Amino acid sequence: MDENGDTMATPTAAPLADLPVRSVGIAQARQFALEEHSAAPAGSLSPGVERSWQRCLQWGLEPQRAVVFDRVSHQQTLRTQEANQRLVQTARPILDKLGRAIVNTRYFAILTNRDGVVVDTSGAIDHSDPRADLITRIGTDLSEPAVGTTAIGMALTEQQPVWLHHGEHFFANTSVYSCAGAPLMGPDGVCVGMLDVTGIDAVERPELKHLVTQTATQIENALVLAQSHRLLLRLNWPGHRLGSDADGMVCLDGDGWITAANPIARQMVPQLAPRTPGPTSAIHAGEVFGIAFELLFDAAQHGHETVLEIPLWTGLRLLALPMARTHEAQPVHGEVRAQRSLKDIETALIRKAVEQARGNVAQAAQALGISRATVYRKLGQRGGA
Repeated sequence: MDENGDTMATPTAAPLADLPVRSVGIAQARQFALEEHSAAPAGSLSPGVERSWQRCLQWGLEPQRAVVFDRVSHQQTLRTQEANQRLVQTARPILDKLGRAIVNTRYFAILTNRDGVVVDTSGAIDHSDPRADLITRIGTDLSEPAVGTTAIGMALTEQQPVWLHHGEHFFANTSVYSCAGAPLMGPDGVCVGMLDVTGIDAVERPELKHLVTQTATQIENALVLAQSHRLLLRLNWPGHRLGSDADGMVCLDGDGWITAANPIARQMVPQLAPRTPGPTSAIHAGEVFGIAFELLFDAAQHGHETVLEIPLWTGLRLLALPMARTHEAQPVHGEVRAQRSLKDIETALIRKAVEQARGNVAQAAQALGISRATVYRKLGQRGGA
């Protein structure tokens, strides 16, 4: 360690005969790829790790060099904290629960921004151990160019959950770590940071990749709910339950414009995928759903257990649970009981609109955002007005 306490000594490699089978494969891969600069044995590395190692070599990083865990400047740290205040505040209660889940495993959690700079931590961290203390300081740069291959750098670069153990890290003196990481997507579909769980000289626990992935989903959903909106739509495929973290989530403003969506919803509905390059363009509900957005708001008035089956312009159909702003924080437990068909809901809402317009079909159609012919056709299916 240097006089500033920001580097760690390189550990002595154990003889191959003393290593588990997986560790032997990793050690052989390091010898071929990092020392001899040749192809690693087939199957010894995941494609993501191999790509990360190649990036590190292209940057001129040397695996035997001691890593320096630098902090960004004081001013940059302050700007980073300010820019990520909502992320930290939203993630904090979820990180506390994660900390309880891993309390007896010698693992702890790290939250970074999109650049890999530490913005928060959680769990049992031994600050007397520089291997833990150096990487958990707010403002420490743990990006791939700074510290080589880690779950943090890989998750941010590959944009998918990862698991790394010991020698899969690029630098030799970071081989004491085992870590799982998952990227965090913001309400606009753009990466805002990542969640990492790290252990030091700990037993390999690849199942932590699943835990981190689930926890990242909870943070992403909480970020969506924190966005300004008038209506929340929980989405899932017919035959699946609504009311869990597995739901797609879409937020609408009062005019039907989509203000936020979680990654699950963006997978279900291609139109919600972020439009790059450049900022994400505003998308109206009418571009996504094959019904007037006013019907979704009206359905929310029936209570938080009213489920619609709605068509997409792709030809597929989804279950949708519309929830008004006042209900957004109320959890939905178990399977939603009252599932009315789209046809029933549409007919009821059209009848109500016609009644409110005192029989003026043109006025009702205008209020619903549909044609008069559609009003007549929908009501005619049920015997007319």
